[in-house]
Amino acid sequence: MLVTATRSSKALDRIPGAVGVISRADIEAQTLVSEDPSALLALQVPGYAPSRQKLSNFGEGLRGRNALLLLDGIPQTNPLRFGGREGYFADPMIVERIEVVSGASAAQGMGATGGIINTITRRPTKPGTQQSVEVKLGTQFHGDSSSWKTGYLLQHRSEASAERQPWDVIFYAGTLSQGTGVDGAGRPLATESLHRSADLFLKAGTEFGAQRLQFMVNGFDAEGFDDRVDVPGNRATGLPTTSRDGTLAWDAPRNRVRSASLDWTHDDLAGGRASVQLFKQDFRARYSGGLIATFQDARLAPVGTLVDQSEVVAKKWGLRSSWVRPDIGLKGLELTTGVDLLDDTSSQRLTQTGRTWVPPLHYRSLAPFVQLEYEAGPLTVRGGLRDEHTRLQVDTYRTLAFYNNTLVTGGERRASQLVKSLGGVWRFGRSGWSAFVAYNEGFGPPDAGLILRAVRTANQSVAQLVDLQPIVVKNHEVGVNWRGGGSSLSASVYRSRSELGSQIVVANGIGTVQRVPIEVEGVEVTAEHRVGAQLKLNATYARTLGRTASAAGQPLTLMLGARSQGPDKLLLGAQWTPRSDWQTQLNVSHYRPREANLGQFAGSTSLAERFSGYTVLDLSTRWQTSTGQWGLGLENLLDRRYFTYYGEANYSGTNDDYYAGRGRTVTLSWRRDF
Repeated sequence: MLVTATRSSKALDRIPGAVGVISRADIEAQTLVSEDPSALLALQVPGYAPSRQKLSNFGEGLRGRNALLLLDGIPQTNPLRFGGREGYFADPMIVERIEVVSGASAAQGMGATGGIINTITRRPTKPGTQQSVEVKLGTQFHGDSSSWKTGYLLQHRSEASAERQPWDVIFYAGTLSQGTGVDGAGRPLATESLHRSADLFLKAGTEFGAQRLQFMVNGFDAEGFDDRVDVPGNRATGLPTTSRDGTLAWDAPRNRVRSASLDWTHDDLAGGRASVQLFKQDFRARYSGGLIATFQDARLAPVGTLVDQSEVVAKKWGLRSSWVRPDIGLKGLELTTGVDLLDDTSSQRLTQTGRTWVPPLHYRSLAPFVQLEYEAGPLTVRGGLRDEHTRLQVDTYRTLAFYNNTLVTGGERRASQLVKSLGGVWRFGRSGWSAFVAYNEGFGPPDAGLILRAVRTANQSVAQLVDLQPIVVKNHEVGVNWRGGGSSLSASVYRSRSELGSQIVVANGIGTVQRVPIEVEGVEVTAEHRVGAQLKLNATYARTLGRTASAAGQPLTLMLGARSQGPDKLLLGAQWTPRSDWQTQLNVSHYRPREANLGQFAGSTSLAERFSGYTVLDLSTRWQTSTGQWGLGLENLLDRRYFTYYGEANYSGTNDDYYAGRGRTVTLSWRRDF
C-alpha cells in the first residue's frame, strides 16, 4: 500500500510513524450504514473522537488536537477562524481512499497539530467508459426519518495511440436528503444535523510522455433544516433536546465549499519526479441564529429582541511544489524538496444585520522544505526541515456592542519557525515485524478570529496581542507493526506537547482563548486476523489522555475536555464473505465512560464533564446480482438509547444542545455499473 501524505509515494512499512489508509472498500462498506464522514473516521482511525452526528464537528479531534483536512492536497480546514464546520466537503462517491497521518506533522503545511487526513478523489485507470448509478432509501419507520440519495458517476479513459495522447475524465453529480430522525426512544432528534446536500465534481487529465496535466473542481453544498425548531431538553432529568415542526426567524444553517486545483507532474525531471499544484478553495458556513446575547445591540433594537446569526467566510489560494530525487549522490539516499505558498483570508460576519464580528484576517505563509531519506537493507531513516514564514495582517476595526464597541488598531504579526522531523524504521528480516521511532513537529496559528473578536480593552492593537503567537506541537512516538499472511498488528505509544497551546475556555457562556501548555499521551492498537477464506476479524483500541493548565505558569492539572479529545474506545469488527458476490460486515463501537475536571472551575463556571459511555452495533450486507449491487445497512442495530459524547460531556452545554444519538436506521441501496 502506497501513500502520498508524506509528499512522496511511500510504502507503509517505509514510513516512521502511525500512517493508515482507508480504502475504497472500507468507504463503500460504511456508507451502506451512514453517509456521515465523521462516522467513517471514528470507525477507521484509532485516535479520532466519536462523531457528533451533526453539521458541526466540534470535539471531533485527532489525538486531542485538530487535524488538517485535505481534498487532493487542498486545505479544507480554517485554523484562523475554526468554526467546527469543516467536516462536510465532498460526497463519499468521489473518494478513492483517505490517507491518515496520526500525530503532529508539517509535511502538508500549517494546521496539522493532531495529524493529516487527506481525502484522495477517484481517477479512471481502465481504458473505456464506465457509468454508475446509485440510489439509497432509508427510514426509521417513525416520525420525520425518511432519507434518500441519488448519484451518477461517469468515468472515461482513452487508450494511447501514435496519433493522440491518452486522456481521462471523471464526472459526478449527486444529491442527498434526510429527515431529522429519532433516537432510540422514538423522540425526534434536534435539528443541527444535515438535511440536504449536493455535490458536483469534475476531474480531467491528459498525459504526454512522462508528464501529466490535471484539472479538478468540486462544489459541495450542505444545508440544515428550515422547517423545524428545537425543543430544549433537561440535563438534570436526562431529557434530550428534541425538535418539532416550526418556522425559523433566521436562515437555515448551511455549508458551501468550492475546491479547484491544477496539477502538473513530471516523472523524469533531472532524474526525479516533480509536481506542482495551484489550488483555490472558497468556504462559507452559516450557523443557526436566535436571540443570542453576544449579538445584542441597543442601537439596533431593544436588548433581548435582536435576532441574528453568523457566517464564517474563508478564501484560500496557494501553490504546492515538490521534487523527489532517488539515489542522489549515494545509492539509497532520496531527496525531497520544494516550496509551499498559502494565502488565506478569513472573516466572520452577522448575516441578518450585516455587522462584522471577526474582521478579515489576511494570512500569508511561505515555506521551503527539504527531506532526506536513506535506506540500507532493513533500515530506513528519514528526516526533514520546513522553514515556515508567516504574516497576519488585520485592518483597524471595532468589536460588537457586547464587547464595548472597542476600537482595535490594525497591524501585522510575523512569525518564523523551523519545523523539524526525524525518524527511523527497522524491518526484522522476513518475519513481517518492523519497529519505528519518530519525532515530528506540527505548526499552526491559534484561532485568531476568536481572539480578535473578543477584545474589550481600550487602546489595543493587533501588533500588541501576544496571544497570536503560533502553536508548535512536538510529537514523540514509538511503535511496532507486524504483517503476515492474513493477519496484522500495529501498536504505538506517543506523547505530544505544545508549550504555548491554544485552549478555549467557556465561562458564563463566553468563549476565550488561553495560551497555556498542552500535553497529550496515548496508546493505539489495531489488529486484524483472517479465519479461513470467508471470515476476517479486526479490533482497535485507543486511549487518549490530555492535560493542560488553568492559566499560564500553572501546573498541568486540568484534563482536556470534550472540545479537544474523545473518550477511550474499543472497536470490534467481523467481515463474512460466504461467496464472491455476497459480503456482510458487523461493527461494534464501544466508548468508555469518562469523568474530567470534577471540582474544577473557571470563574463561577464548573469545568466538570461526565460521559456515561455507550455501545452501538452497525450491520451491513451487500450482494451482487445481474441487476446491480444491492446493499442493506442497519445503523444502531439494537436501537440503543444514548447521548452523543460531545452532547453529554461538554461542560458548557445547555438544555439547547443536550443531543441524543440516532436510533435504529435502515438503509436500502442499489448501484448499477455499466
